Amino acid sequence: MKKTENILLPDLGEGIETVTISEIPISTGQKINKDDTIVILESDKASMEIPSNIEGVVKSINIKNGQEIKTGDLLITIETTKATGKDIKQTPTQQKQTQPNKTEQEETIVKTRTKPQLNDRGVYASPGVRRLARELEINLDMIPGSGDKGRITKADLHGYIKAKMYTHNTSPLHFEEEIDFNQWGKIDVKKLTKIKTITGQRLSMAWKTIPHVTQFIESDVTDLEALRKKEKTKQKDSGVKVTMTPYLMKATVSALIEHPVFNSSIQNNGTNIVYKKYYHIGVAVDTKYGLVVPVIRDVDKKNIIELSKELMDVSERARNKKLNPNEFKGGTFTISNLGGIGGSFFTPIINPPEVAILGVSRIKTENNAEKQLILPLSLSYDHRVVDGAAGAAFMVFLSNILNNPQNLN
Repeated sequence: MKKTENILLPDLGEGIETVTISEIPISTGQKINKDDTIVILESDKASMEIPSNIEGVVKSINIKNGQEIKTGDLLITIETTKATGKDIKQTPTQQKQTQPNKTEQEETIVKTRTKPQLNDRGVYASPGVRRLARELEINLDMIPGSGDKGRITKADLHGYIKAKMYTHNTSPLHFEEEIDFNQWGKIDVKKLTKIKTITGQRLSMAWKTIPHVTQFIESDVTDLEALRKKEKTKQKDSGVKVTMTPYLMKATVSALIEHPVFNSSIQNNGTNIVYKKYYHIGVAVDTKYGLVVPVIRDVDKKNIIELSKELMDVSERARNKKLNPNEFKGGTFTISNLGGIGGSFFTPIINPPEVAILGVSRIKTENNAEKQLILPLSLSYDHRVVDGAAGAAFMVFLSNILNNPQNLN
């Protein structure tokens, strides 16, 4: 017996609302097996493959390259065959017994729908909307729902955010009126990548909503650089690239343990502070698509070589857009290392819901007899949680560890 099955886009996780079709590796009439890739998607930070959960023949493809889709949208239709080793003819009675009340298409769609849920305060919202609200620390009681029976939709949530962020209905990335730059000379207009667009929106929101303070210090890393070069020589034949970043990660975790407020987040509209007992460090990676921040987990439990290997892996996959969306989640503190590019101090923007970020610049050589190597460090922190004295204490502690790196391993 042949039947038709629709494959819909599943829920891709927290924070991912829409994705773009980047590749469709199948064609109409093609036979596919269970777990075969049917479409490759591009989100704001990563590429991901969607497998088929059934086998059969592709009857129709309902998407096209470059199309933007959302959870629940129809991807493809597959014609499947149920068999028991030999052909079975149905009698009219059998057909009546097995005839579903709904079409196969309707059954498939119904299975993937998410029902709105009523929380204990009487707010109707789907799990996806409530997850997003928790991420952004928004109280759903404050939002009137426009959906059926007062259900709060994602559009309601976005409207509330926009109303809070902007007082004159202006976008953070645009002027109030478009300017014709062509009137003054030749121009070249290029569309921002999706990563840069999303990152720009997040950074703009962070800058507008978080009171940033940035503190600076110069740290003597002469001994640390000697230690790094020694380890680099030891790993020459292994292919492991030992950079300064793993040492900075280990030193930062030591400072976070000593000053736990920097490993925290604000919760419940600013009335609670959550102190995290785990140390997951986000590391900013510059790619041709834009800046991404994959998270290295449990840095306190890994040594320099383990961290070096993991950094090589995630950096390579980030540049090829092969990271899983979950690899961008759960960070407790971020390091942005511009040492390979140059410059001295800068103001890194906090990556919410974290409360601090460390900026690292290029090492410079002091013009003195010792030829000391000096590393400029810039710490931005959320002034709602961290005061100036705590910021200074954190930087001094971190600098002292980098000055005496014997225990960084």
